[in-house]
Amino acid sequence: MEEFEYIVYQQNGPILVIMFNRPEAMNALNPELIEELLVAMKQAAAEDSIKVVLVTGAGTAWSAGMDLKALNEGISQGQVKAADVLKNGLDIMELIQTMPKPVIAVVNGFCYTGALELMMSFDLVIAAEEATIGDTHAKWGVIPKWGMSQRLSQLVGPLKARELSFTCDPINGKEAARIGLVNMAIPLEKLDEKVGEVVKKILSNSSQTIAAMKHLYHAGEQVSLKEGLQIEQDYDVAITDRAEFLKNFEKNK
Repeated sequence: MEEFEYIVYQQNGPILVIMFNRPEAMNALNPELIEELLVAMKQAAAEDSIKVVLVTGAGTAWSAGMDLKALNEGISQGQVKAADVLKNGLDIMELIQTMPKPVIAVVNGFCYTGALELMMSFDLVIAAEEATIGDTHAKWGVIPKWGMSQRLSQLVGPLKARELSFTCDPINGKEAARIGLVNMAIPLEKLDEKVGEVVKKILSNSSQTIAAMKHLYHAGEQVSLKEGLQIEQDYDVAITDRAEFLKNFEKNK
């Protein structure tokens, strides 16, 4: 198992928790953390015993976004290539969207800009009501490269997306839930409890069917409705993990 410095990787039975672990920097995404997260996501995707992946942050932040200071220092010292950091982030998002298990962002605090781009690639997002979420690309004079201009408008609509990006005004978790940016917002002190309830429901269902549904949702998002319907019609996969459930259902009818 890989050893990590900037994230915590903890598996408990079928549940994997990945925690950004730079609380002194509000879990800002330095190049090393991004590399570690890519390795962690590869491990999560490959481990069949993992059925649900949770990603949260240490301290008061989920992540403050890209650590521009660390990135620029790494580039100036010849230790980091911007293109590599960009690709690593995109590869993480691709893994999140394609691994055959739900990946849930547990947004416990601040979530800005590059972290928001990352968050929007997750299957589900459960946020604290007190979380602060915003796009500050325009504040820093940075053009998004991890999907902000496309995913944000798909989730909240083009007018609200422009408002958030043009003003750089953050919103709290409750507002994020209202506009469809996150699935739900829960008081921070009850966040872990609610996440546990959601995970329990997911684990009670067919993991193979969930994997198939995730594949179909992701495939359909890339094409027209007509093409997506055809993908669904053509898709065929064996579902074997409900045999005992169906047997008991027939017995009790």
